[in-house]
Amino acid sequence: MGSFYKGAVIRSLFYLREQFHRVGTVALCLWLVVALQAALGAAALGQSSLTQFERDYGKCAMCHATLVDSYSKTAMAHASGLASDSPITGSFYHPQSRVKYEVYGRDGKLWLSFSRAEDPKLEGKRELLYYIGSGTLKGRTYLFSQDGFLFESPINWYAQQRVWDMTPNYGATREAPLNLPAFPECLNCHSSGMQAPIAGTANHYPIPPFTHAGISCERCHGDAANHVARGEKMLQISRLPVERQEQICMQCHLEGDVAVERPHQHAYNFHAGQNLLDFVRYFVFADKGEGRAVSQFEALAQSACKRASRDKMTCTTCHDPHFTPEASKKVEYFRAKCLNCHGEQFAEKHHPESRDCVSCHMPSLATKDISHTQATDHRILRVASAHTDGTQTLEMTLRPFPERKAGAEDDPRDLGLAYETLAERGDATAATKADSFLQLALQRDKTDAPVLAALGYDAQLRGDAAKAREYYEEALHYDEDSAEAATNLGVIEAREGRLRDSVALWTKVFELSPWRSSVGINIAMGYCAAERYDRAKFYVERVLEFNPDFGLGRSLLSQLNSASPSCSLERK
Repeated sequence: MGSFYKGAVIRSLFYLREQFHRVGTVALCLWLVVALQAALGAAALGQSSLTQFERDYGKCAMCHATLVDSYSKTAMAHASGLASDSPITGSFYHPQSRVKYEVYGRDGKLWLSFSRAEDPKLEGKRELLYYIGSGTLKGRTYLFSQDGFLFESPINWYAQQRVWDMTPNYGATREAPLNLPAFPECLNCHSSGMQAPIAGTANHYPIPPFTHAGISCERCHGDAANHVARGEKMLQISRLPVERQEQICMQCHLEGDVAVERPHQHAYNFHAGQNLLDFVRYFVFADKGEGRAVSQFEALAQSACKRASRDKMTCTTCHDPHFTPEASKKVEYFRAKCLNCHGEQFAEKHHPESRDCVSCHMPSLATKDISHTQATDHRILRVASAHTDGTQTLEMTLRPFPERKAGAEDDPRDLGLAYETLAERGDATAATKADSFLQLALQRDKTDAPVLAALGYDAQLRGDAAKAREYYEEALHYDEDSAEAATNLGVIEAREGRLRDSVALWTKVFELSPWRSSVGINIAMGYCAAERYDRAKFYVERVLEFNPDFGLGRSLLSQLNSASPSCSLERK
């Protein structure tokens, strides 16, 4: 799952960088939303109300019975919901961390337990509240809440192989990752009516975090209020420019290699019919392999079919969002789609012994970013070829996607922040490119906090602490909740001996993101340096509430609990 969150900060004595990952449901008309307003208002969305909200869709069916019945069988309709609704249970042992996980139901609720046989201190459970992912196509991820912050379960269900395993990117972890934030872009693509996180946080949502389970009618057809109240038509998708039609699909079926949100916008602010590129810009490597799980839109753009037909071919040329063909009928269903353009005469001469166009020209390929999962190759190649395994050296040159129209100018801000993301991932050459574009962006808008914070990061990497401080302070002036600027400025303050100032900066970040273990440890070490062991212990214990298997925190807490408290960042 792709993330817009930028979490890299400079290493210091106090800092250890973390890496984190990053229904019978049917679409409902707003009539039903109005009918259930009392249940779905400011109060917490209880299990019974959300289950009713998902299942009682009679008002839409009164006019659209066939569509409602057909759509209720699609994966999009099942993309999210309550964890207790059609739960998937099971257990999984992770050899690298030696942790056993179990997902089980009890008293109408779903739970995740975790334990390590030889470590009695690591044993606990979390109530699973919601799920994302239908559990039939690729898999399912469960979500739990800790102090109001929403997190992903460390284990996922992978539907194609029918196995439980670690969440993507955590197969080699030696600790149980129980502090994986559920970021907005993930919820936005699997639910409807997602509520924005509380200001300054990345994963502290109002309750419920989304008001529609699955992908609702309104995600694609627009607001239904006037349709219900006065009979006005819904959004006429077919009358939109083709690029706007495609953006309705693109908002969730394009990941890109880097995504950058536009100033003062978020991807989840987009509504069908608007220009998606006013909210988020996507960039891909100029020379690269394919294979990501949600890059269908990008792959389709590379296909000869799409290039030759241009605007005549869209996602819905082959896919009806309201309908999923039965497994036994898929070959003939998609063959008919191909022959709509290529014709029966072509089919009579082109391998008449095989009616399955897809198996040859759109084979399933193992994806590089999600284990146990395959994605259909939407490049529609004349001769199928294996994707790369992701180990080749790529040209780290980014290009915008979709391609800009002739004469269109790329915003240096977008490119600068995109290259900055690569720099944070460890590409040393990207920092220089980022800095040049960001300087141009700053000339256009000197109040852009993300640009200022990124320039501060680049200056800090170069060892220019004075310039980095200047950029970070400016960033915080225009956005006091900039976690990146505050965290990194705190590192500068600590290195220059101003521990009180550094702790003040880190404390605010930690209050808004208590799952960021490294920041909590920074604060604890600051108090340790001042021999305020009680306060140091408080912050370490807070870290372990969210990340109970964090070895560095557990070691530090043991030292603080000793008769002669001491502080060391070495694991024991």
